[in-house]
Amino acid sequence: MNGNPRSQARSAARLAAVQALYQQQMEGTGTARLIDEFHQHRLGVSVDEEELADAEVDFFDDLVSGTIARKSEIDDLLTARLAEGWTLARLDKTMLQILRGGAYELLARADVPVAAAISEWVDVAKAFFDDREAKFVNGVLDAVAKDVR
Repeated sequence: MNGNPRSQARSAARLAAVQALYQQQMEGTGTARLIDEFHQHRLGVSVDEEELADAEVDFFDDLVSGTIARKSEIDDLLTARLAEGWTLARLDKTMLQILRGGAYELLARADVPVAAAISEWVDVAKAFFDDREAKFVNGVLDAVAKDVR
Protein backbone atom coordinates (compact mmCIF):
# COMPACT_ATOMS: atom_id res chain seq x y z
CA MET A 1 0.00 0.00 0.00
CA ASN A 2 1.48 3.32 -0.81
CA GLY A 3 1.39 6.18 1.62
CA ASN A 4 -0.99 8.56 -0.06
CA PRO A 5 -4.28 9.00 1.80
CA ARG A 6 -6.49 8.38 -1.25
CA SER A 7 -4.63 5.19 -2.03
CA GLN A 8 -4.97 4.03 1.59
CA ALA A 9 -8.67 4.87 1.56
CA ARG A 10 -9.14 2.79 -1.59
CA SER A 11 -7.14 -0.10 -0.10
CA ALA A 12 -9.41 0.00 2.95
CA ALA A 13 -12.46 0.09 0.65
CA ARG A 14 -11.25 -3.02 -1.20
CA LEU A 15 -10.71 -4.93 2.03
CA ALA A 16 -14.14 -3.93 3.33
CA ALA A 17 -15.69 -4.85 -0.04
CA VAL A 18 -14.35 -8.41 0.27
CA GLN A 19 -15.95 -8.67 3.71
CA ALA A 20 -19.25 -7.28 2.43
CA LEU A 21 -19.29 -9.58 -0.61
CA TYR A 22 -18.50 -12.56 1.61
CA GLN A 23 -21.35 -11.64 3.94
CA GLN A 24 -23.70 -11.20 0.99
CA GLN A 25 -22.80 -14.66 -0.33
CA MET A 26 -23.19 -16.34 3.07
CA GLU A 27 -26.35 -14.56 4.22
CA GLY A 28 -27.96 -13.33 1.02
CA THR A 29 -28.24 -9.81 2.43
CA GLY A 30 -29.78 -7.37 -0.06
CA THR A 31 -27.29 -4.96 -1.63
CA ALA A 32 -28.78 -1.74 -0.24
CA ARG A 33 -29.06 -3.17 3.27
CA LEU A 34 -25.56 -4.61 3.10
CA ILE A 35 -24.02 -1.30 2.04
CA ASP A 36 -26.00 0.58 4.66
CA GLU A 37 -24.86 -1.86 7.35
CA PHE A 38 -21.22 -1.37 6.39
CA HIS A 39 -21.65 2.41 6.37
CA GLN A 40 -23.08 2.34 9.87
CA HIS A 41 -21.03 -0.34 11.55
CA ARG A 42 -17.85 -1.15 9.66
CA LEU A 43 -16.36 1.66 7.57
CA GLY A 44 -14.18 4.02 9.57
CA VAL A 45 -14.65 1.90 12.69
CA SER A 46 -11.69 0.66 14.71
CA VAL A 47 -11.32 -3.09 14.78
CA ASP A 48 -8.69 -4.36 17.21
CA GLU A 49 -7.08 -0.92 17.29
CA GLU A 50 -6.74 -1.00 13.53
CA GLU A 51 -8.78 1.73 11.91
CA LEU A 52 -10.74 0.40 8.94
CA ALA A 53 -9.49 3.76 8.11
CA ASP A 54 -11.69 6.07 6.30
CA ALA A 55 -12.36 3.78 3.41
CA GLU A 56 -13.29 5.72 0.31
CA VAL A 57 -17.03 5.23 0.69
CA ASP A 58 -18.12 5.88 -2.91
CA PHE A 59 -15.46 3.48 -4.16
CA PHE A 60 -16.59 0.83 -1.64
CA ASP A 61 -20.23 1.31 -2.68
CA ASP A 62 -19.34 0.92 -6.35
CA LEU A 63 -17.19 -2.18 -5.77
CA VAL A 64 -19.90 -3.92 -3.76
CA SER A 65 -22.99 -2.95 -5.77
CA GLY A 66 -21.21 -3.31 -9.12
CA THR A 67 -19.75 -6.72 -8.28
CA ILE A 68 -23.15 -7.99 -7.13
CA ALA A 69 -24.98 -6.49 -10.13
CA ARG A 70 -22.54 -7.99 -12.66
CA LYS A 71 -21.88 -11.25 -10.81
CA SER A 72 -22.84 -13.65 -13.61
CA GLU A 73 -20.75 -11.73 -16.17
CA ILE A 74 -17.81 -11.66 -13.72
CA ASP A 75 -18.20 -15.35 -12.86
CA ASP A 76 -18.11 -16.24 -16.58
CA LEU A 77 -14.89 -14.22 -16.99
CA LEU A 78 -13.32 -15.91 -13.97
CA THR A 79 -14.45 -19.42 -14.90
CA ALA A 80 -12.79 -19.03 -18.30
CA ARG A 81 -9.49 -18.26 -16.52
CA LEU A 82 -9.46 -21.20 -14.08
CA ALA A 83 -7.39 -24.30 -14.75
CA GLU A 84 -9.24 -27.18 -16.34
CA GLY A 85 -11.31 -29.09 -13.81
CA TRP A 86 -11.61 -26.11 -11.50
CA THR A 87 -14.87 -24.33 -10.83
CA LEU A 88 -15.70 -21.23 -8.83
CA ALA A 89 -17.53 -23.49 -6.35
CA ARG A 90 -14.23 -25.22 -5.53
CA LEU A 91 -12.55 -21.96 -4.57
CA ASP A 92 -12.34 -20.76 -0.98
CA LYS A 93 -15.28 -18.38 -0.46
CA THR A 94 -13.03 -15.47 0.54
CA MET A 95 -10.78 -16.09 -2.48
CA LEU A 96 -13.84 -16.03 -4.73
CA GLN A 97 -14.86 -12.59 -3.41
CA ILE A 98 -11.33 -11.24 -3.93
CA LEU A 99 -11.36 -12.44 -7.54
CA ARG A 100 -14.87 -11.06 -8.12
CA GLY A 101 -13.97 -7.65 -6.68
CA GLY A 102 -10.75 -7.50 -8.68
CA ALA A 103 -12.47 -8.57 -11.89
CA TYR A 104 -15.18 -5.96 -11.36
CA GLU A 105 -12.59 -3.22 -10.85
CA LEU A 106 -10.76 -4.24 -14.05
CA LEU A 107 -14.05 -4.42 -15.95
CA ALA A 108 -15.73 -1.25 -14.76
CA ARG A 109 -13.15 1.12 -13.28
CA ALA A 110 -11.11 2.36 -16.22
CA ASP A 111 -9.99 5.20 -13.90
CA VAL A 112 -7.77 2.68 -12.08
CA PRO A 113 -4.70 1.55 -14.05
CA VAL A 114 -4.50 -2.22 -14.63
CA ALA A 115 -1.19 -2.68 -12.79
CA ALA A 116 -2.44 -0.71 -9.78
CA ALA A 117 -5.71 -2.63 -9.59
CA ILE A 118 -4.00 -6.03 -9.81
CA SER A 119 -1.35 -5.05 -7.27
CA GLU A 120 -4.01 -3.82 -4.84
CA TRP A 121 -6.07 -7.03 -5.08
CA VAL A 122 -2.90 -9.11 -4.61
CA ASP A 123 -2.33 -7.10 -1.40
CA VAL A 124 -5.91 -7.85 -0.34
CA ALA A 125 -5.25 -11.56 -0.96
CA LYS A 126 -2.13 -11.34 1.24
CA ALA A 127 -4.32 -10.08 4.10
CA PHE A 128 -6.14 -13.44 4.04
CA PHE A 129 -3.77 -15.93 2.41
CA ASP A 130 -0.16 -16.91 1.75
CA ASP A 131 2.00 -15.96 -1.22
CA ARG A 132 0.87 -18.96 -3.26
CA GLU A 133 -2.74 -17.75 -3.24
CA ALA A 134 -1.62 -14.15 -3.85
CA LYS A 135 0.21 -15.37 -6.98
CA PHE A 136 -2.99 -17.16 -8.04
CA VAL A 137 -4.94 -13.88 -7.71
CA ASN A 138 -2.25 -12.12 -9.74
CA GLY A 139 -2.44 -14.72 -12.52
CA VAL A 140 -6.22 -14.83 -12.77
CA LEU A 141 -6.66 -11.04 -12.66
CA ASP A 142 -3.86 -10.53 -15.17
CA ALA A 143 -5.70 -12.87 -17.58
CA VAL A 144 -8.99 -11.06 -16.94
CA ALA A 145 -7.30 -7.69 -17.59
CA LYS A 146 -6.04 -8.90 -20.98
CA ASP A 147 -9.66 -9.72 -21.88
CA VAL A 148 -11.38 -6.59 -20.68
CA ARG A 149 -8.87 -3.75 -21.11
